[in-house]
Amino acid sequence: MTQNQSNYLNPHGPAASAAGEKEEGGINLGELVAILLEFKWLVLALTLVALLVGVVLIQVSTPIYRADGLLQIEAKTNKKGIAALEGVQSVMPDISSIVAELEILRSRMILGRVVDRLNLTVRAEPRYAPMLGRALARGHSAQELADPILGLGQFAWGGERIVVGSLEFGKERSGGELTLVAGQSGAYKVTNAAGDVLVTGQVGELSKGGSMTMFVNELKARPGTEFVLYASTREAAINALNGQLEVKERARGSGVVELALRDSDPVRASTVLGEILNAYVGQNVEYRSAEAEKTLAFLDSQLPKLKAQMDSAEAAYNRYRQGRGSVDLEHETKTVLDSVVSLEDELLKLQNRRDELRQLFTPEHPQVQAIDSQISRLRGRRSSLDGDVSKLPDTQQTALRLKRDVEVATVLYTDLLNNAQQLRVARAGTVGDVRVIDNAITAAGPVAPRKALIMLVSGVLGLVVGLLTVWIARSLRVTVDDPDRIEKELGLPVFATVPRSKVELNLAKSASTGDGGGKLLAVVDPDDEAVESLRGLRTTLHFALLDSNHRSILITGPTPGVGKSFLSRNLGAVLAHSGKRVVVVDADLRKGHIHKEFGMAREGGVSEFVAGSIAVVDVLRTTVLSGLSIVTTGHIPPNPSELLMHPRFALLLHALEESFDVVIVDAPPVLAVSDAAIIGRHVGATLMVVRSETHPMREMEQAVKRLAQSGVHVKGVVFNDMDMSRQRYRYGYQGYVYSYKYK
Repeated sequence: MTQNQSNYLNPHGPAASAAGEKEEGGINLGELVAILLEFKWLVLALTLVALLVGVVLIQVSTPIYRADGLLQIEAKTNKKGIAALEGVQSVMPDISSIVAELEILRSRMILGRVVDRLNLTVRAEPRYAPMLGRALARGHSAQELADPILGLGQFAWGGERIVVGSLEFGKERSGGELTLVAGQSGAYKVTNAAGDVLVTGQVGELSKGGSMTMFVNELKARPGTEFVLYASTREAAINALNGQLEVKERARGSGVVELALRDSDPVRASTVLGEILNAYVGQNVEYRSAEAEKTLAFLDSQLPKLKAQMDSAEAAYNRYRQGRGSVDLEHETKTVLDSVVSLEDELLKLQNRRDELRQLFTPEHPQVQAIDSQISRLRGRRSSLDGDVSKLPDTQQTALRLKRDVEVATVLYTDLLNNAQQLRVARAGTVGDVRVIDNAITAAGPVAPRKALIMLVSGVLGLVVGLLTVWIARSLRVTVDDPDRIEKELGLPVFATVPRSKVELNLAKSASTGDGGGKLLAVVDPDDEAVESLRGLRTTLHFALLDSNHRSILITGPTPGVGKSFLSRNLGAVLAHSGKRVVVVDADLRKGHIHKEFGMAREGGVSEFVAGSIAVVDVLRTTVLSGLSIVTTGHIPPNPSELLMHPRFALLLHALEESFDVVIVDAPPVLAVSDAAIIGRHVGATLMVVRSETHPMREMEQAVKRLAQSGVHVKGVVFNDMDMSRQRYRYGYQGYVYSYKYK
């Protein structure tokens, strides 16, 4: 075979082959685009389904509202205030870091107060129908109760409301989920999971039953409507509230803290957050005045004792003066008295200061030791004054002692009383380090579900699932839909690619009903693309038979239903149109049906000639197309393979080759029976017809191998029934079919 002939048998030619080899190492973008366009409706359908799921998810999801508020935590708290109060400012606490304040806001101390004040351990809500029940209830905007759907009166459908003031259990029960069933005129009953009635009651009245006590403030529902009650522990309610709360500093170092709370009830969200703000501010004020409160309590406990001591000292001094007459202290004695009183006052103050420091430091601390040293010096001076007093006359000593007791008691009592008054003023005017800038307000619209984000994610997921489905479908597809794979993997040239023809489909349908006998696509629509591809095959077969001594062509396929009979008939018609004498032999002695397409009888064909009952002239049947004849199968024999191995079958083919330019033999499938291998040894060329998206590559390999084992060489492949309407053949297919028509 010449180089030109070799190139012709490969429709791609050397350039196309090189291009194909080049594409193997990279990504064929055209093929990718083509595959996506081929499966565009599947991808679009999955994307729409995902979007629909997103819409349903938005409808069934409970809206979540967000309430927020602002706090300011001052950087400094010990501000200068009233001069008279500077002495007691030391009892005020130091400032706390912002981080510590954020933790305090989330602490059980704050959230526990909120849970207790708002009774958050009790949760009550209507029971909704599964899936869409809650969404339908939210869509009900009228004041009246919605009518039950499908007679499901136990569920809430819109307008129902319940407010439970309290719900308590005994020690033997810690809570759990209960069911409240509404009755007539505000009556209700509470049942457990087993259906046992735990308590019955009336709205606005305290109800008791066994170890359970509850109070329902409000109940609006049809009789028979069920509500879900749940009484959680205090710790569980605190943890749930902590999970809903968001606390963060607006800007680093700003001291402005933002609080936000998410809840399905907008009113409850703002109420709970407002209570958190109030609880935190109240706690801060309490903490700021806590030490002053403790000191004031101590002073209040000491004042009555000092008052009693002062009264007792005055009474003793007065009795002594009355008993001795008027006793006047000399100037020197008064000086000693004043010194003693002053020392006693200073000693008391130092001792109080030491007690305060001992609450913070150990005795070895320098400040404590410094005060101990001062106390020691004052006590030394006191001892010296006591020595001076002992030198006075007895009358003066006794009077001085009694007068000293009166003066010391009076000074101590007066000082403590003044300090107590100052602390009361300080406590009343204590202002915390924090203040509420913005009160808790709930946003007008819900913050969740985020509809735009859900739709975006749904669309992207749908698209990804669609693309993944396409990829899986393409990966799992084992059938061959690209003739280029046949040339690359089998090493056989594809002589022609026959596109799918709608006209041929209609003709085949008519033939099956008995209305299309004798109609060929090549005759009915000679401009059809399938017919044009057969014209290209006609030219290729001319070169394929140049080096053969036979003018016969065997047309077979791996399996039934590949269109070999269609190809045989119409190829014969195309050859006849070119002026050649052509005969089509139906050698499928098992299921041959070419006679039906031409509206002829089966009898008087191959089986009768091999049996010797008729001559060659008798088996030939002329058709309406000039130059085209056919040979039918004849009667279906019981042993088709043995009949084809008879010498008279080879004689028939030889005789037909003598009378016709081209003999086309339509043989049974290769993998089904051995008939094609028997016939192939007597013809000039063998063509394998394969159908697009029908055969795995392994199946075609087996068909070629089985023919080769019988000594039959397949010249080439005809790729039949390619659906050229698919987008991937426009973008990703290298091109086997070309259309050129006159209109």
